[in-house]
Amino acid sequence: MLKEYVPVLLHALLAVGFASLALAISFMLGKKGRHNRTKDAPYECGVTSVDSKNCPPFAVKFYLVAMLFLLFDIEIIFLYPWAVVFQRFLNHFGPQLLWSCLSFVGILLVGFFYAVRKGALDWGRRMPLNTRQM
Repeated sequence: MLKEYVPVLLHALLAVGFASLALAISFMLGKKGRHNRTKDAPYECGVTSVDSKNCPPFAVKFYLVAMLFLLFDIEIIFLYPWAVVFQRFLNHFGPQLLWSCLSFVGILLVGFFYAVRKGALDWGRRMPLNTRQM
C-alpha cells in the first residue's frame, strides 16, 4: 500500500528541493543592496508615500464589492457539477437532489440579503472605515 504513495512523496520532495535550491542560489548570487531611508520607504504604484495625517480616508467600497462578487461567483461554480449530474442522478436520488440544491441556494440568498441589508452594495452611502460593522 505504501508503494502507491511513493510518487506523491517523490513529487513533494522534488518541489521542496527545487524551491530550496532556487532560494539558496538567489541568496548566494544576488547582489547585496545598500539600505537607505529612501529605498526602505513604502512605495506603491509610482506614488510617493505621504504622511497619513494629510491623506483623505481611503474608501474600501470597490474592494468590498469585488470580494463579494468573488465569494458569490465561486459559490455559484459549485452549482455546475450539480447541474451536469442532475439528469443522471434524478432517478436514483429523486427529490433529495432538488432539496439539497435548494438549501444551497437558500444559504447563498441569506448571505446576499445580509450584504444588501448591511449596505454593502449601496453605492450612494459612504462605507465606514471600520470593517467590523459589516
